[in-house]
Parts: sequence; structure tokens; C-alpha cells
Amino acid sequence: MLNTGELSGLTLFITGGSRGIGKAIALKAARDGANIVIAAKTAEPHPKLPGTIYTAAKEIEEAGGKCLPCVVDVREESQVADAINKAVSKFGGIDIVINNASAISLTTTLDTDMKRYDLMHNINTRGTFLVSKMCVPHLRKSKHAHILNISPPLNMNPNWFCDHVAYTMAKYGMSMCVLGMSAELKADNIAVNALWPRTVIYTAAVEMLSGAGNAKKLSRKPEIMADAAYAILCRSVKNCTGQFLIDDEVLQQEGITDMSQYLNDPTYKGDLLMDFFLGENSHDGFNAGKEVAKKKLRGDIHKQIFTKINAFLTPEEVKETNTCFLFIVKGNEGRTYYIDLTGDGSAGEGKPTAKPDATLIMEPNSLQELFDGILKIDDVYMSGELKSAIQLKK
Repeated sequence: MLNTGELSGLTLFITGGSRGIGKAIALKAARDGANIVIAAKTAEPHPKLPGTIYTAAKEIEEAGGKCLPCVVDVREESQVADAINKAVSKFGGIDIVINNASAISLTTTLDTDMKRYDLMHNINTRGTFLVSKMCVPHLRKSKHAHILNISPPLNMNPNWFCDHVAYTMAKYGMSMCVLGMSAELKADNIAVNALWPRTVIYTAAVEMLSGAGNAKKLSRKPEIMADAAYAILCRSVKNCTGQFLIDDEVLQQEGITDMSQYLNDPTYKGDLLMDFFLGENSHDGFNAGKEVAKKKLRGDIHKQIFTKINAFLTPEEVKETNTCFLFIVKGNEGRTYYIDLTGDGSAGEGKPTAKPDATLIMEPNSLQELFDGILKIDDVYMSGELKSAIQLKK
């Protein structure tokens, strides 16, 4: 997406902007000639993650913007206040706030220690609330005031809670700030929105967590979030607030339909890893009582399930299981999927090269809900949604 110059001279206060999505948004705005305040903890190089607030500041100024790097832990009220005061003193005010700083721990209830719980809630929910609250008096003076939280739509499917309820609660806290503040601050002409990626975004943090492997090939670059954020921030404050937006949907609204430019591997033509919190439906804000249109065919959702499984197979799991499963979707002749945990291991659409040890014939809904963790295999069987003749190889 080309820069239009609409953010020229505006001041953006970005939390967690020393790397990844936050830095990508900062660089995009800098190309308009915007002023950027980087509010992040990374003053010294991380042993495993590249970049500090100072290296980010250099890149931002080389891109055409002005930058004020501030050492800020969003859990500390005094540090947030000091950075805001410095920003106002240097640039004359604050026009846009990007709440990007976030902590993650994908752990179940028993595996989440309270120190990690507090970290996520203090950075994600409390930090977002604190930064927004302290910037509001300055945003009220701006003619183009935006708050943009990097947070997901509020999807109440239990699937997004059952495996990591503490993280989901903390992340949804950021989204609840959007829901409440967009209504509260509308009279002040302050737009408040959320932006979330359709797919996994490959950053240094993701690389550290997952290893380079397939995750890079199956994900998009941070630039897709930067372009989407830029498009939102250029929109009218009055006409765009209270929205829960998805990166590629925003770009499609801007006339950008070729998403291949955001691939880490431009030659890859397969399915990508979908990010958390998104269901089958598109997300167009909170339109009470109004159903939104389905974005993908059910078959695409099934393909994504098995693509994800394939990406996370390990030699140890394959060796330990040594079993091949074939899944046949009822009412969809020829639509089959497999998980082959023999040989090198693989999963996908079609049929496995090995002879299946078990063939499961299922209703379309049950297949998705089974892998979402909503249904258990014995429940599916007892409900009659799994064909009773499960073929087991002797």
C-alpha cells in the first residue's frame, strides 16, 4: 500500500515498538513524515531477539520520520507519564496511540503460575488501559485522534478459552477497552479500533518460540499489519470507530486484493497458519443483531486444520504413534483428509500413501469441532455423527 502523506506531522505514541509489528507500523508512518514515540523496554540488546528502541529510532529517522525513543515498562505508571510528557514537550502533542505491547503464555489453568498471569494482565489489559487513559487529554486536542489496539475480535467460542484462558482473558481485555472507550470517547472525536491478523505474523519472537521451520513459510510479514494499520489511521475519526478489523479485510476495502506480496516465501501457494480468535465469519465491528457473511467455505476451514497439524508434526510424535488416519466428510463426495503418523509423517487433504489404520466418516461440523476441542471422539460416535463402522486394520 502506497503512502499518501496523510500522517505527515502527526505524532504516534507506540508501545512495544522496538521490533515486529510495532516497528513495522512505526516505519510505515515515518515514510509520511510522522513523529514517532517508541515506548518500549528494550534499551539493551536481547540475547535472542534483535533490535532496541535506539536501533528502531535510527531506522525510523532514516525512513523520513522523527523519533523519540523512551524506555517504558507499561506496567509502571510513572514511566508512562514521563514518556507522554516528553512526547508532548518534543512534538507539541499526541495524535495517535498504538497499544501494541503484549505478553503471551499459551498455558492451561494449572500450568499458568500467577507471576505469568499477572504479567499478561498487567501488560495487555492494564497497560492498554493506562496508556490510553493518560493520552486521552492530549488526544482531545488533536484534529485526527485515533487509538488502535492490536487485539482480536471478541469471539466467545470456548475453543479460544479452554487451552489458554489466562492469555485469552488478558488479550480480550484490550478488546474490551475498544468496546467501551469507542463509545465513551466518541463525543471527543477520538476513534478507538482494534486490528488483528488473519494469519500468523512472522516476527523475531515467533521465530524464537517456534524455530524457523515451516512457521515462516506458512505466515505473513509484519508489513501487512503495518499497511492495514496505516489505512485505518488515515480514515475519518467519525466514520471509523468501535471496529474490530482484520488485516487483509482492511486492505481489500482499500482495493488491495493480492496478498502474495506479504508472504515470507513468495513461491508458496498453499494454505497459511491462521491466527487465534478467528472463526469462519468475517469481522465488521459490532453490529448488534446483524449476522455477518461467511468468509470462507467450510472446505477451506478443514484444509486449514490439517495444514496446521502438518506444520506441527514432530519426528518423535510420528515414531511414538505409528498410525495412519483417514477422514471422510459426509455430504462432500471426494473430500477426504488424512493424518499419516507413519514414516516421515504428514497431514493434508486427499488420501495418504500408507494404508489407513482407521477410517472415520464424519459430519462436516463434527470434523471441525473435533479438532477445535469442542467435541470428543466418543461423543461424536454416540451422537451418530460419526459412522459406526470405524474400520480398524488388524
